[in-house]
Formats: sequence, C-alpha cells, structure tokens
Amino acid sequence: MRGPLGAVIGRYPSSDGSEQMGSIIRHNRKCRDLVFLVIFIAFWVAMIVNSSFGFNQGNPLRLTYGLDYKGNVCGDKHAKGLRQLELKYWLNPNQVYLSGLKDNQFKLANARSICLLDCPTPSEDSLSWVCDYPEGDIRLSMDDWIDRNYDYYEFLTPEMRNTSLQLQGPCYPVIFPSVNVYWSCQFIARPSNVSLRHWQQMGGVNINEDIIIDKSIHRSINSRSSVLKRYMADIGKAWPVLIVCGGILPLFLSVIWLLLIRHFVAAMPWITVGLFNILIIAVTMFYYLKAGWIGNDAISPIIGEHDPYIRISGRELTHLRAAAVFMTFITVVAVLTSIAIVRRILMATSVLKVAAKVIGEAQALIIFPVIPYTILAIFYMFWFSAAFHLFSSGQVVQNDCNLNCCVYDLLSKRVNCDRCCGYSIHYTPHIGVAILFHLFGGYWATQFFIACSLTVIAGSVASYYWARGETSPEIPFLPVFSSMKRLVRYNLGSVALGSLIVSFVESIRFMLESIRRRLKVAGTTPDNWFGKAVYHTSRFSLRCIEWTIKSANRNAYIMSGP
Repeated sequence: MRGPLGAVIGRYPSSDGSEQMGSIIRHNRKCRDLVFLVIFIAFWVAMIVNSSFGFNQGNPLRLTYGLDYKGNVCGDKHAKGLRQLELKYWLNPNQVYLSGLKDNQFKLANARSICLLDCPTPSEDSLSWVCDYPEGDIRLSMDDWIDRNYDYYEFLTPEMRNTSLQLQGPCYPVIFPSVNVYWSCQFIARPSNVSLRHWQQMGGVNINEDIIIDKSIHRSINSRSSVLKRYMADIGKAWPVLIVCGGILPLFLSVIWLLLIRHFVAAMPWITVGLFNILIIAVTMFYYLKAGWIGNDAISPIIGEHDPYIRISGRELTHLRAAAVFMTFITVVAVLTSIAIVRRILMATSVLKVAAKVIGEAQALIIFPVIPYTILAIFYMFWFSAAFHLFSSGQVVQNDCNLNCCVYDLLSKRVNCDRCCGYSIHYTPHIGVAILFHLFGGYWATQFFIACSLTVIAGSVASYYWARGETSPEIPFLPVFSSMKRLVRYNLGSVALGSLIVSFVESIRFMLESIRRRLKVAGTTPDNWFGKAVYHTSRFSLRCIEWTIKSANRNAYIMSGP
C-alpha cells in the first residue's frame, strides 16, 4: 500500500499492518502541479503588464481633486501654476443653478470652474470678484493673482467689464459664501445682501438665489463614483498609518503573543479572548464617536475651519453609521460567543501546551511571521499603488455638449461661444476589465502567500511531532528553514492550485452577491415562496462550498507541508 500523498514525514504502516521502519523524512519525491505553477507565473507577468498600463496612464490626484475648465487637475504639479491650488470653484452661479434643474440639459461638469487656494467669501462692505487665470493682456503672474485674492477687475477694459456684468467673464462676482467640501467649493444658498445690492447697482444680470444652487454641487459631490474615488484616495493618503497599524503593529503583537505562550500557557486563552472583546468594544465605541451618536466629534465633509452653523451631510457619515450598527451586532455576537465557549477555551489550553512545546523546540517559528509579513507588505505597496493608478487611468476629454454659452477669451480678446464645454474623465471598458483583473490577482496572491505560510508551519511542526521529542539525525537543526526549502522544491505548484481554487470560488460568490444586491435595489427579487427558497438555498450552498474548499485546502497544505 502506498504512503500518504505529497511530502511524507514519519513512519507509516505497511499493507500487512506492520510499521514500516523507513526514513522519517521521505526524499524521493517529485514536484506536483507544475502546470499551475507555470500558470501562476504567467499570471504575474500579465499583472506586471497590466500595472504598467496604470502607471503610464493614471494620476491618483484625479481621485481627490477636480478638473478645471481647461482639463487640468487641481493641485497637479505638472500643470503650470496649479501646484498649490487644490480647490475646485465654479465661477458662474447661474450655470450651477441650471445644472440643478431637472428639465435642463446643462450639466455641472460643463460649468466653468477654476482651481483656487481657498474658497472665496463675499465682502462685508463691497463687491468681491474672482477672475479667470491671468492671460493675454492681464500682466499678472499666478502668485500675484493669488495674492490679490484672484481679483484683477480694476485692470479690465470697458469691454471686459461689460462681459463680466453679463456673467461671461473674465471676472465673476462673489455673491454666495462657499465652504471646502471634499476639495470643492460648495455654495451656501445664502447670498450676501451687500454684494447683491452692489451687483444690481452696477447693472449686472439677474442671479438665481434658489437653494438648487446648493443641492446641485452637493449631489455631484455625493454621487457614488465620487464617494468611491474618495475612499480610494483616502487609502492612498493613509498608507503610513496602514503600514504601521495594519502591518508592523500586528507583527509585533504576534511575536509577543508567541513569546507569552511559552511562559503563560494556562492564562493565554483567557487573556486572548478578553483582549479581543475589549478591542472590539473599543472599535465599536470609536464608530459611535465618529458617527456623532456619542460626543461632538462626528466626521464632517467640510475641510478646514468653517462657520459652526453650517452643516452639510455626506454619504460617508451614512456609511459610518451603518458600520456602527454592524459593529454593534458583531460585538454582541462576540461577547455572547465568548461566554458560550468557556468549555472549549479550557480545551484550547491543552492544545496551547503542545504548541508551547513545539515553539520551544522549533524556536525559529517565533521569528518566522516576519518573513511572510515582509513579503506581503512589499506586495501590497506595489499592488495598492498600481490600483490607485488604474482607478485614475481614464482619459481627460472635453465633453460633447450643445450649449448656448459664451465666455470671454483673454487670449483671443473676444467673446467665444464655440468651446464652452467642460472636461471629464472618460473610462473605457478595458479599464474596468483591467481593474477586475488586478483585484483578482491581488486576492490570488494573498491566498498564495497564506498557503505558503501554512505549509511551512505544518512542515516545521511535523518535524518535531514525528521525532516525538527524541533526537534524530534526519530531523533538521532549523526545521523552519528546512520546511521552506521543501516548499520551494516540491509544493509551490500545489499551493498555487489551492489558492487559485479559493480565489475563483470567492470571486464567483462576490459577483453573485453583487448581482443579488442590484436585483434587490431594482426590486426584481423573486416574490413567490419557490423562488425565494431557490434563491436562499443557492446562496447557502455557495457559502458551504466556499467553506468546504477552504477547509480542504488548509488540510491539504498541512498534509503536503512535511
């Protein structure tokens, strides 16, 4: 009778029931599943090519900042004079008003906008102006333009002043106060009476004062695509925190935990469960604080100092409150589960005693987590950077619009009615495919590295287990490094196969879950009892298949590790 499949450590019984006194470690093995290892390598070559497309075409600043009327990204260091100008400001309030009307074809993306350093506010005793970028006969540098609060109205010719009073530029009145909401200046529909009176006395055209001017920008900022871009941008900005709190700190705590197991075996299960419950309760309370349900430290979409009486809601606050409710449920389940598994915690103590003996014999297991953590940290730095560039790799193109709008062109020194459409980022279908490919590759690689870690640990523990505490010349001095050597030599193909199966099933489940949510929103979920039964049964079956495959893979890694 053949022995166990894969790498074999220890003595196994023969077909007649007698113990086969062979070598503890079998060396006459062959590599398995080489085809899948080749597929994994080819997939990573494709990942590198796919990421290079993102690095060449993408600009992560597009995820945070808006575009001006020339198609430049605010705050872009490659755009002349815009390095420090990060806020998007809409010059013509009437265009913003038109974009908010349901029966009007004018879109906010076509409203004339420029990049500023701060959001303008109306003057208390006169009429303030915000003028277009200085060009042509306006002999001002960008720095001088900023120092003058974007106002060069006094330098305008009579013709320019007349077009400005028609809201055709190059200067526009500051009638409404505005605040920085996610790097866009959102109008507050409370016009300054002083500024409005001066504007009317000068003969300016009528300016709409309806609250639509507020809602139009707010609706654009809170759109799903804008929220998704902000989430991606926040991850990109918070990478130092993610590295420390998501990588270095857990690694340090895991090493401390392994060290404590050796000296406080009996107490460690209780300490671990207690600390877990304290941590999850603390995280839930943090969500309550940021959601505004406890204290006055709720997150606000307004950036920087502002009038405390100005309150603007955002989708992020709604998402945070939903997360707080979800964490409350998780906390209750965790605490009740901890109480219910008291007997199993006592059983875990005996298991940890064996683990403590293994760690004492194979002390390299204490420092082994550093290796996969370092590899994953380097991988995630590359993967996230490529993801940010892929998400922002659309082409900046001018909108195709048929609008009757005219603006004064400082370069041609006349009113131009031909090119008044704004710019937007156009995403082609192949960019969506590239993003999905990148997401799948990241999940597959993560499962691959986890599988490698499980296989190495299994091989190290097996070396100690089959020696049964005795000294054997075939048991390596450093079992962790010997197990890593066996992984590279024999098992990488099997690991690639197992991680691919898990990733494939998880991806299918994710897509089906996404379709389910869309059908639920559209109201097309089955209404009859049979349809509902099939619907929920399929979901449960898919989840069971996923759990079964993950469990089988984990056991397969353990069996093949030695």
